[in-house]
Amino acid sequence: MKLSKLSNRFAIAGVGYTPQGKVPGRSAASFYVEAAANAIKDAGLKKTDIDALILYRHFDPVGGDVDVSAFTVAEQLGVRPFTISQETYCTRTWLTHAIGLLATGLCRNVVVVYGDNARSGRRTFVKELSNGSATDDLAAYGDLSTLAKYAMLAQRAMYEYNTGPEVWKEIAIAQRQWANLNPIAGMYSKVLDDEGYFSAEYVAEPFRLLDATPTSDGGRAIVLTTAERARDLPNPPILITGFGQASAPESPFRLKVNDEKSAAAVASKQAFEMAGMTPKDIDVCELYDCFTYTVESTLCDYGFFKPGESRDWITRERIGPGGSLPVNTSGGMLSEAYFMGLTPIAEGVMQLMGRCGDRQLGTLKGTVMPKTIMCSDNGGVFQSHCSLILQRGG
Repeated sequence: MKLSKLSNRFAIAGVGYTPQGKVPGRSAASFYVEAAANAIKDAGLKKTDIDALILYRHFDPVGGDVDVSAFTVAEQLGVRPFTISQETYCTRTWLTHAIGLLATGLCRNVVVVYGDNARSGRRTFVKELSNGSATDDLAAYGDLSTLAKYAMLAQRAMYEYNTGPEVWKEIAIAQRQWANLNPIAGMYSKVLDDEGYFSAEYVAEPFRLLDATPTSDGGRAIVLTTAERARDLPNPPILITGFGQASAPESPFRLKVNDEKSAAAVASKQAFEMAGMTPKDIDVCELYDCFTYTVESTLCDYGFFKPGESRDWITRERIGPGGSLPVNTSGGMLSEAYFMGLTPIAEGVMQLMGRCGDRQLGTLKGTVMPKTIMCSDNGGVFQSHCSLILQRGG
């Protein structure tokens, strides 16, 4: 089957938001339920219309909370879908899972949702230590978190391709400029300049605090359906013109920097082939940005520039407000809120629907309404990846 036959057959019909930032006194399950309910309502659907419920990611409970399961969320939401699922690891299969259910006709409408009380519960991503004892051999070498693993690859990129803080500050500052236009962003009122970036403390060299995304309380959800059904719903259908999914099942210390067979490179190639497009056809990028370097790496893997060109290519003037290729227009996970891959995807949908207020492209001075937006979802340490090319349907 040619990939082009899947182009524009599926759509995102609604988005669900919740209060976000620091929202004490809430369970993770409550954010899942609220985000999903709001997405269903936004799509103009009823609970009985939902055939599939996919919880984006499972984490262990924090702050004395109870564990969250897809069964719990379905029960509290009041839905009895054909299928429910929940990813335990960062394999990023939710998109192909949802499209498979829609393509076979087993399901009509799929909700994908993520929620967490990570900020109030003080979630960390340190799995190498437990109660002061090492849980694996990596701890002996100072490899104590996901942060350290990304930092190791970023350090290698500095050595091989002359990147580093001078590039990453441009990403951090540009995304903060976008967040300053987004009233719901965690960093809405906090302006960032060069001095502010370089004065931030190191958390895992070469990363400073502002190179890493903070955690958030809250939730985010989307509703996927067929393009045909989406045209009968209230919102303009946001068509999935191209998509790709790939994995690189290797330990982070074995991964190469700027590998032509990386998960991001393979997934984006699939998406571009399906859509019949190249990077030149993309108006906006909404990218998974757990770290500033992740944005750089993804843009390079997607073919927007070649290895070694990031110092010249990545500037706040290009990717910030008014730039020729806006990147992460909500502020991204770095400056809006951390809802993993649903942060960039939701923003892409909202931009194409024209619902972004002061940061809306086409309304904001020096910008045009986008026709094509590319989104990314990154799992593990560059080990799994989804790419989506979105367009507004008629």
